[in-house]
Amino acid sequence: MKKGSQLISFAVIVLLFFMWGFITCMNDLLIPKFKEMFDLNYAESMFVQFAFFGAYFIGSLIYFIISVTTGDPISKLGYKKGILLGLVVAACGCAMFYPASTAHSYLLFLGGLFVIGLGVTVLQIAANPYVTILGEPEGASGRLNLSQAFNSLGTTLAPMVGGIMLARLSDAAHIHFPYLMLCGLFLLLAVLIAVVPLPQFKNEEKVKIGAQALKDTTLLLGIVAIFCYVGAEVCIGSSFKNCSKELIPDITDENSNIMLAFYWGGLMIGRFLGSLSLVNFKSAAAKYGLMTGVSLATFGVLIAITYFLHPGIFTPKQMLPYLIFIVINIFGFMVGKSHATQLIAVFSGVNIIFLICAMVVTGYPTIWLLVGTGLFNSVMWGNIFSTAIAKLGVYRAQGSSLLVMAIVGGALLPPLQGLLADQFGGYHYTYIVPILAYCYLVFFGIKCTRELKVNS
Repeated sequence: MKKGSQLISFAVIVLLFFMWGFITCMNDLLIPKFKEMFDLNYAESMFVQFAFFGAYFIGSLIYFIISVTTGDPISKLGYKKGILLGLVVAACGCAMFYPASTAHSYLLFLGGLFVIGLGVTVLQIAANPYVTILGEPEGASGRLNLSQAFNSLGTTLAPMVGGIMLARLSDAAHIHFPYLMLCGLFLLLAVLIAVVPLPQFKNEEKVKIGAQALKDTTLLLGIVAIFCYVGAEVCIGSSFKNCSKELIPDITDENSNIMLAFYWGGLMIGRFLGSLSLVNFKSAAAKYGLMTGVSLATFGVLIAITYFLHPGIFTPKQMLPYLIFIVINIFGFMVGKSHATQLIAVFSGVNIIFLICAMVVTGYPTIWLLVGTGLFNSVMWGNIFSTAIAKLGVYRAQGSSLLVMAIVGGALLPPLQGLLADQFGGYHYTYIVPILAYCYLVFFGIKCTRELKVNS
């Protein structure tokens, strides 16, 4: 396949990552909206996330059972048809918001979110492995990191665009409007993908019935790695505001939100760098010079967006300490030699140091260290995912379903951290939970690096 055609195909697929990042982050806006509309308590309002992310686990489990009993569906359908199926299912979930708003039914809204989650699950299962094979094998992690960077762009824009739309809706009778727009966008994207000639990557190998993917040791290790990574990332993000308030009682919601935004924004910066790190340059100076320029430019965009949204509260100089983490991040790429598995070990090691220091110090230094971990979470998903499915061949989609299922780590580790917070009287000393998760990721990175060296 020609490089020009590959670029067009990749650009189209990147839109998928942006869309599911956008709609996932919309959940954060729905939670307080539904709480007010339906007079819910905090636990009841959190069923928004339970319905959406529960679909990941259930959808992936169903997919895996089907693949074991009748053969891998994506391998039979092809990646393109699998992606189209995911888009149509997600669009149907968005459309369900219309009857839900008409009936003023919270349960119907949750049903719509569950269906959207199922659609996104299919997209994850099909699109993630598709990106890894859409080009040279050595660039798989870079392509996945770049795709995830646009996923992060979606999560960055959703609170701004979605917030403006939802802020103008006073009750559940009108909340379906933005979701009908999203339904149309999903269907439009489906038409675009149906028209664009995407490579099929048909495998002539016969697809055997059974859990063939589970025979690969790297995949098994990768499943635990995804569980630990997502769990650690969500632990830090979920506890951030409470920890900030505990350590700095006079911190405002606006300031803690800004700091939290840069935690998540770090994933976008790091993912752009991760995609560049695997590109061949004429010299190391050119490579790391461009990476520095891109990181500073992306940081500048985040500063501009934040200043535009909070002109009376935020000043750019408040975030200057963040530049220290950017320098450390680029140095980490150098130490890891831009190798996917080595970077997993190096970046996990850095986050372990950050979190240990976060528990030793207090006040703003702790908050800054938590913010800094976002940059080093950035390449984890792409590097773990591409490494875990690298040797699966025709069973990539089956392995992908297991990796997507492991996202459940984000639902299990944060409550564990919360239980410790109840015992310790706050979150400051609970970061042992993500620390242990990162310890496993160090092990995973080192082991996979050694295996690659032995096999090369």
